[in-house]
Amino acid sequence: MLDFKKLPLKTVAKLMNFYPPFLGASIRVKLVDPMKFEISMPLNMSNKNYVGTQFGGSLYAMTDPFYMLILMNKLGKDYLVWDKSASIYFRSPGRGRVSAFFEIDDQKVEEIKKEVENRGKTEPVFKVNVLNDEGKVVAQVEKVLWVAKKSKS
Repeated sequence: MLDFKKLPLKTVAKLMNFYPPFLGASIRVKLVDPMKFEISMPLNMSNKNYVGTQFGGSLYAMTDPFYMLILMNKLGKDYLVWDKSASIYFRSPGRGRVSAFFEIDDQKVEEIKKEVENRGKTEPVFKVNVLNDEGKVVAQVEKVLWVAKKSKS
């Protein structure tokens, strides 16, 4: 069995393009620098809903794991990082290609580390907009992660 945690993030990003939920919805994953993802999805028969716009489940799927992946890689092996919850707010119909961009700046990572040191865990909140090609917001997604130090046992 392939251990994705041992692979470089660039390789993981390439392999994610073949992950069945992404492949089935035509979601494309691109690592644009060492810790920044660009995700895109065209409108086509594999992700079109009954009224001819982007299926909401596909819009959410394209935003699902990326904050967790980035944070896991930035914090390192001494931390546990899990997705805790998410919500999506649909702002306008997706009628063409949509995209989302994911990154976590180093200042936020340091804040998370300090919170874990002080409280034993933290639940940082991240927000991302799914945009159409004109830059209009199609959906807003809020992700809550759960972060703690691994026990030394």
